[in-house]
Amino acid sequence: MEMPDLAPSRSQVLLARIRVPLMWAAGAALLAGYAGLSWWAGWSLFAVALAVYLRLGTVRCAPRVLRPPVRGRWMALTSPVDAVPSQGSHAYGQTHALGLVAEDGTRPDIGWRPLSRPPEDFPAFGAPVYAPADGTVVAVRDRSRDHRSRNSWPWLLGSVLENTLRELRGPSGLLGNHVVIDIGGAYVLLGHLRRGSATVRPGDRVEAGRPVARCGNSGACTEPQLRMQLMDRPGPLTAAGLPFLWEAGWDGGSADGLPETWRPFDVPTGQGASGTGYPEADQVRGT
Repeated sequence: MEMPDLAPSRSQVLLARIRVPLMWAAGAALLAGYAGLSWWAGWSLFAVALAVYLRLGTVRCAPRVLRPPVRGRWMALTSPVDAVPSQGSHAYGQTHALGLVAEDGTRPDIGWRPLSRPPEDFPAFGAPVYAPADGTVVAVRDRSRDHRSRNSWPWLLGSVLENTLRELRGPSGLLGNHVVIDIGGAYVLLGHLRRGSATVRPGDRVEAGRPVARCGNSGACTEPQLRMQLMDRPGPLTAAGLPFLWEAGWDGGSADGLPETWRPFDVPTGQGASGTGYPEADQVRGT
């Protein structure tokens, strides 16, 4: 069996660096059509930019092995196990991102009514979020509000336009409150965090398993959830999304892996298969 490379190729990294700026340039070219620029040129550039934004440049290299950032019973709404890019786009370093929701039996299902719910109605809201590896905190965003859910059919349709507008604010508009940790050679981003819940600041050293924040509903998400992604640089704007796995014991088993979408799993709060513990949070600052 051919082993994957240890690092992304130069072409994959180059596409990651130009992905979002190229989309901006394509949008500008389309607008310039009203000023006399060839529409053919504008739409051709937009087609190329869209292909790079959504499909081209998938990073294929050896995955880093990390710990799960949650404890208890959860479920993946999006996972690279089932599709890459897992979020439907390579942009903002999210090629191999995980989207996790708590699933303890009380999570409201999607429906027609009510149109939205307060975030407190969902079991993920306020759940502790843990550092997936030893490292140094390099960025913390903690001021975006936690909005109401978008888990009704009318809101899901409207969220397409809403998320487009959010993207005009840059990565924070989509990722919401987030913490970025330098784990040596790569950066872990934990996103959609609860406003005011971060317990770390840039420059702090953290150990794997330390609580760093609480799960929230900030940014482009339909309900309280946690985004986890691995990147080759700390800024999502031009980062390449890197593959990762959770270490053995994440589901009580003996193999590294990741959850599949729509299949609840239980992360043990005691000892993992490797002999390292997955401790509960002793204390996380409230809001």
